[in-house]
Parts: sequence; structure tokens; C-alpha cells
Amino acid sequence: MNKNILARLAWGLFIALSAGLASADGDWPKKPLVAILSFPAGGSTDIFARAVTAPLGEALGQSIVIENKPGAGGMIGLSAAAKAAPDGYTIHISAMTNQAISQALFKNPPADLRKDFAPVALIGTVPHLIVINPSVPAKTLPELIAFIKSKNGNFNYASQGNGSLPHLESTLFMQRIGATGTHIPYKGSSFALPDLIAGNTSMMFDSVTASLPHIQSGKLRPIAIAASERSPLMPNAPTLGQDGMKQFDVENFYAVYAPKGTPPAIISKIEKEIRKILTNPDLKARMAAQGIHPQFANSESLAQITDSEHSKWEKVVKSANIKVD
Repeated sequence: MNKNILARLAWGLFIALSAGLASADGDWPKKPLVAILSFPAGGSTDIFARAVTAPLGEALGQSIVIENKPGAGGMIGLSAAAKAAPDGYTIHISAMTNQAISQALFKNPPADLRKDFAPVALIGTVPHLIVINPSVPAKTLPELIAFIKSKNGNFNYASQGNGSLPHLESTLFMQRIGATGTHIPYKGSSFALPDLIAGNTSMMFDSVTASLPHIQSGKLRPIAIAASERSPLMPNAPTLGQDGMKQFDVENFYAVYAPKGTPPAIISKIEKEIRKILTNPDLKARMAAQGIHPQFANSESLAQITDSEHSKWEKVVKSANIKVD
């Protein structure tokens, strides 16, 4: 081939690549971004996501539209985010522990955080707790266990959906106390809580964030925190370990991911802005008041945490022989 033609082709390729990099690091973003969530509005994932995406959008100069896609233990939202174009205009805000559990529970999961996404940043954790309808005659964990056992299987408990963290927590809890009951799955906390408040279900593991307003109003009663420390919002509620059930600490990690193939320059830009946002004292105070613990980790650390959580919950699911209903 003529050297001049080769030179022009090489120059054209260089210009195209340079333009792509400039677009990723300079012109981007030119339009609003979409943040896909696997849970409905009103839950801890939604609350935390909106608190982070509002200032992130301001920093990037574009709004960020939240799309709630609940169901199937978070797999509906995960699959939708994985299929999105890797152009920097779609991010996935994940309740990562939930996703790790679903990955272990489903036979043919449609997507995988480890394979189909690029980690961006860890944004925090949210502790869970046991909440019950006040009609249940129990105020402590031992009293609740005694009551459940006395029902001889005629006891139901809600969760945020098949394959969700509350589903797995409840299953393990019932196994640990040697009791049986009926699992009632919902499409997220905001759907489950009304039925729990109405007395149609009796118990649920839920985030402090989503349950707190109902606890404060007296519509729900907290029993114990599934974490290593008490929540400052509920100092009188002991941890499960303090009330006799050891090794039941659960941290639900929240993190931001982008579809695999998203330009590294864009990922780096989002990661950098999230780091700044999470150091904001006002945001920390507002989130702490709702039971959310903002915590930053970069993309490399998030990749390690993601692998660790998947490995951890795969072992738990197998050892407990838990199946999706």
C-alpha cells in the first residue's frame, strides 16, 4: 500500500482516538446521566443514591436521573445497567451485599457485578435491624425467639424480595433459632413496610434508614441491630451479639459501578467527585441522621471488596442450603 495512504490512515486513527479521549475527559458529559437502582423509591438505596447523585450532578454540570428498577433480588436493575451503553451516561448504584447474595442464589443470573461492570467507588454502609409489628408480644430478642417458637411454624416474616439481604438474614435467623415460618417477599422495603405496619406480616430485617420513621412514630418496634455496634439513632436497641446471637454482623455495602467498557477517564472523574462529596460534613450529618454511614473507597479497593463479598455470601448460601422461593 502507498506510504502516503498508510500515513493518512495512521493520522486518521490517531485523530479519532484523540477525539475519543478528549470527549471522555473533556467534553463529557454533554447530557444528563442515568443512575439505575435495583430497589424502589423510599428505601435506603434510593435515599442514599439521591443524596449522592444530586451534588454529583452539580459537580459534573448535568443532572442525574434516578431510574428505580426493583425486583428479582436486585437482578432486574442490575441486568438493565449491564446492558446500557458504556458511554459514561449510565451508572449503577448498588446495594452490593444484596447483589452478591442474589448472585449466589440464582441459578442463571442475568448479570454479574464482577464481570459486567467497572467499579467506580464505595460510598458507604447501612446497618440492618429486626423490626416487628407492635402486636407481637416481644420487646427483646429472647422474647421474640420464644414467641416465634411458640407459633409452631404459624409465623410470617417479610423481606425486600426473593434473594435480597433481608431474605437471607431472615432465613439464617430462623435456622439459627431452630424455627420455621412463612417468607413473604416484596419488591423492596417501601412495599413491605406498609404490610408490616398493618400487621399482615410480623417481622422483617430492614435497614435502619427505611424503618426509622416508623419506629419513631411507634408503628414498628426495633428488637436488635444486625451489626457489630449499636446505632446512635437507637442507643437502646442492642446488637444481636449483645442479645445472645453471636456472629450475625452484616454490613450492606453501597457502591457505584459503570457498565464494563466505560472509558477510564470518565470513571476516574466520577470517582474523584464522589470522594469530594463524601467528605462534605453536611452530607455526613444528614446521612448519619438516617442511619447511613458514608464511607469512600476508590475503584481498586471496591473491586477487592466486591470479590470478597461475593465469596463470603456464596459460602453462606451453600452452607445454609438456602434456595430462592
